Amino acid sequence: MSAAWPSAGRPDLAAVAAQARAAGRIALDTEFVGEGRYRTLLCLIQLAVAEGETGERIELIDALAPELDARPLAGVLADPAVQVVVHAGRQDVALIRRRLQTEVRNVFDTQVAAGFAGLAAQSSYETLLSELLGVRLAKSASFTRWEARPLSAEQLSYAREDVVHLLALAAELERRLTRLGRLQWAQEECEPLQWASDERDPEAIFARLPRVRGLSGPSRTLARELVEWRERTAAAQDRPVQSVLADAALVEIAKRKPASERDLDSIRGAGAVRRRAREVLEAVGRARSRPPDPPAQQARPPAPRPDDVPLIALCEALVRARAREAGLAYELLASRADLQAIVLARRLGGDAVRAEDGGAEARTLRGWRGELVGDELLELLDGRLSLSVREGRLRVSDAR
Repeated sequence: MSAAWPSAGRPDLAAVAAQARAAGRIALDTEFVGEGRYRTLLCLIQLAVAEGETGERIELIDALAPELDARPLAGVLADPAVQVVVHAGRQDVALIRRRLQTEVRNVFDTQVAAGFAGLAAQSSYETLLSELLGVRLAKSASFTRWEARPLSAEQLSYAREDVVHLLALAAELERRLTRLGRLQWAQEECEPLQWASDERDPEAIFARLPRVRGLSGPSRTLARELVEWRERTAAAQDRPVQSVLADAALVEIAKRKPASERDLDSIRGAGAVRRRAREVLEAVGRARSRPPDPPAQQARPPAPRPDDVPLIALCEALVRARAREAGLAYELLASRADLQAIVLARRLGGDAVRAEDGGAEARTLRGWRGELVGDELLELLDGRLSLSVREGRLRVSDAR
């Protein structure tokens, strides 16, 4: 069953923006399709703003409409005085920034905030609504064709439900976090979301190729040329880059530098580009005219030693204890990679552990995490703190 768009398909975004500025808050969600495409396609934008004393206004925006003028929405999303509420919204923000050509400031992510309120890390929207607001949703249309038009009544209902309670959820989380004295922590954790991006960086893609560091300078130059060609080709055809040329085949072509279609056919995995053989060989030719890459930097961080393993486990015990005491999800405080970096840097560089001092870039030592447990981790590794078990609980005490 099909359904017409709300607001006759032409929502008054200027009015929505004005209401958002008056309330100081707007809720945002998106629906998109990423399968079989070069980059994810934004299909639908869902908005909620306060209306009157107790009501709210819901708008569904067709992001595929060629006549869409989203400038009023872009302006309010970029206004730091207006809080943008999302749930698990990193990709939503990235898509909005690219599609609307705007910044998205003052992001408040309810999934992130929930971790500071003592709820499980990465809690679903449905879980939070049930636990905090007593609201239950019956979701049924998540894996549908959001790029098809017209959308069905089921799809429109599903899309509305993603934002209809989002403002109330954010308000409840802010109330709890304020009581716990952790609202600033959650805001600090949400701040990097405003820079979320899905732009593809050929240099970063090149650096992630398998075994690329082991290639010679000329082969690295060809690999870079092939990455750039593959990106252009995939973008022009709106298809995944791996369907144009897989990473493993790309590296093998760069290593062997084929001079003919016969040479190309002999390379394992290169059969998928047989019909683009001329383009691949042209890329090989262009690479020959480019200056070769400098030798790859072989220096890598030293590998952990067996002696580091118990120290990492000791640090993890301290972090878990502090997380439990604070009622925080452990995952918010540290990952094993964070603890490994801290232990390794402490072993190698003494006091040079913090990034600003040229040491390890470990999030556990920065900001609110540093205040809660980071400083103690350094004291533990320096032997100034000790851990013990008393009455079945981990105890932290001064070892000096």
